Amino acid sequence: MGLLRSSGVLFAMALSVLASELTQPGQVHLSVDESMNVVVTWSTKVSCPSVVEYGVSDLNLVANGSSTLFVALRSDASWSPRIGLVGDMGLENAHALPLLVDEVSAGHFDLLLHVGDFAYNMDTDNGLVGDRFMDMLQPLAAQLPYMTCVGNHEQAYNFSHYKARFSMPGEMFYSVDVGPAHIVSLTTEFYYYTQYGLDQIRRQYEWLQQDLARANERRAERPWLIVLGHRPMYCSNSDDPEHCTNPENMVRVGIPFLHLYGLERLLYEQGVDLAFWAHEHSYERTWPVYQNRLVAGDQPYVRPQAPVHVVTGSGGCVEGQDPFENSTHTWSAFRSDDFGYTRLILHNGSHLQLQQVSSNQAGKVIDEAWLLQDSHGPFPHATRVQ
Repeated sequence: MGLLRSSGVLFAMALSVLASELTQPGQVHLSVDESMNVVVTWSTKVSCPSVVEYGVSDLNLVANGSSTLFVALRSDASWSPRIGLVGDMGLENAHALPLLVDEVSAGHFDLLLHVGDFAYNMDTDNGLVGDRFMDMLQPLAAQLPYMTCVGNHEQAYNFSHYKARFSMPGEMFYSVDVGPAHIVSLTTEFYYYTQYGLDQIRRQYEWLQQDLARANERRAERPWLIVLGHRPMYCSNSDDPEHCTNPENMVRVGIPFLHLYGLERLLYEQGVDLAFWAHEHSYERTWPVYQNRLVAGDQPYVRPQAPVHVVTGSGGCVEGQDPFENSTHTWSAFRSDDFGYTRLILHNGSHLQLQQVSSNQAGKVIDEAWLLQDSHGPFPHATRVQ
């Protein structure tokens, strides 16, 4: 029997009376659905009855079956979530993991977001690398909701390992409300792995249109709009011409030359405040930017007039770090190739705080920024974009 704690609630899993090695719970993972209910997921080597015991101070309640849900996070908007973000973290060289485990164990985060690319790769060695990676994640994912989006390293067998190992509100794209924020997780891989179907691009785009429109109708309650996806719209790495220097970057402009289903214009028109990406094994924060142009006055982060982008792909993996171009773009505010992860604190409906933690420098905060936005909604010039 194993004990877990999430937001003051104790959980225990007993998968067999004898709890033998074959039925011992492993790869324990907590996630949440749209209503902030906990989904408990774990793996065993053989099929057996599943039982979850839970309670606030004693294990005096029992639930049977994998579909039982437990409330973990507050569902209202009037609190200040502390969110950790990491991307591109593998089984080997998971540089950011020890610091993340320390922070989670100390209760510093309410939620973790993994912005794509897991294990390197979960399907390797007939899935054994995925098994070991999920065991490695357990100190994080068993203590608080560990929410995900898919990356290119999950593409094998139509992303089947990712779909089987993570229980998200939507299989490949979804949204959740967390405190004063509406958070959307997208699949950028639809644009690149079209062998699995072209229609998935249209379906996600139309869903996103509707989701962001509904979020704007509720903007007074959940002011911040935050999007995460794996491949970045903006980056200044020297070894990725497909994304960083490509004017036809498909995440930004959509299907090349036709420019169908491009995401940047939609995010701008719907007033998305902040977008997190990964894929580059580095960290980079932009000023407000749209169509490769800086959109900023003397105080860029006071009532920003375009989305701010953050690349947080420095969790650590066998591929190492990605270098930067020698020159910088006007829209690039800060960049580092240190391994690490990002902190996001949603203080209230008008103030959020970003910090980048370096694991190369023993947890030092190497970048910090505050966004102040007290006039949320579609950006003022969005209706005039042609």
